Amino acid sequence: MQSPHVSVLLEEVLDVFKDTKGNFIDCTLGYGGHSSALLKANSNLNLIACDRDDEAIEFSKKKLSEFGERVRIYKSKFSGLIQILDQNDKKNVKGLLADIGVSSLQLDKNDRGFSINSDTLDMRMNQSDGLSAYDVINSYDKEKLAEILYKYAELTNANFIAQKIIEARKTKAITSAKELAGIVGTRPIKGRSVSPAILVCQAIRIEVNNELGELEMLLESIKNAKFNGCKVAIISFHSLEDRIVKNTFKEWAKECICPSFAIRCECGGNHALGKILTKKAITPSKEEIAVNSRSSCAKMRVFEFKG
Repeated sequence: MQSPHVSVLLEEVLDVFKDTKGNFIDCTLGYGGHSSALLKANSNLNLIACDRDDEAIEFSKKKLSEFGERVRIYKSKFSGLIQILDQNDKKNVKGLLADIGVSSLQLDKNDRGFSINSDTLDMRMNQSDGLSAYDVINSYDKEKLAEILYKYAELTNANFIAQKIIEARKTKAITSAKELAGIVGTRPIKGRSVSPAILVCQAIRIEVNNELGELEMLLESIKNAKFNGCKVAIISFHSLEDRIVKNTFKEWAKECICPSFAIRCECGGNHALGKILTKKAITPSKEEIAVNSRSSCAKMRVFEFKG
């Protein structure tokens, strides 16, 4: 089956998990691109995967049906998948991948409201969740709007943009991403190639789906699971996400856990959970970006737990 989404850094992911045997967790199954390629390349790999998008799950069930009992798929937020697994599953997990991004299909489908050209204002990855972009834009007060625009989009004029949204919705509710983009502005920010509209939509999407909170909870659940000898690869598309992954991996790799004010090490060292395998984040090649421009922001970092 041809996937409606192009998997980023596919060759690089295959290289990271080359010859992996045992259970493999795909925390962000999507349309099965990474999982399908990994199952084909590694005959001794069993997949445990999740997604919170019903459409993606149904597509991937069909796509991965050829692998039979080697595949288990759950409807779950990625932060909650590890809690579902029993001890036997956890004991044999040797690889974990999380691609923290919006799929091309979600971006392109008008009724999902992710794109600045959408005629709707939704942005929920799981459409049965309560909070939507419509709710955020039409019910948050100026202070709360400005806070998320500054925090998640790093917009220095967040207060000004929040006020524009408040003024616009006084007449009638804002009902589409296209309308929101018109209010905010689609001309690129001076010195940057991105428009305020794109950054605002990105910030709203992060708020709606609690994306940074989900990532932090996922990383904490991975640490607590104690996956011996497991490689963990996280692909992010946003500087805030990448910062969380980078800093978490650094913490995991620390031998000394004494407080920063300690004059000398008193913990004895040897506290590292494993090692960072990527000194610098892995990014797409020029060739990949030429084929899939949406991959240009992708960064993958990899950590390996002690065996």
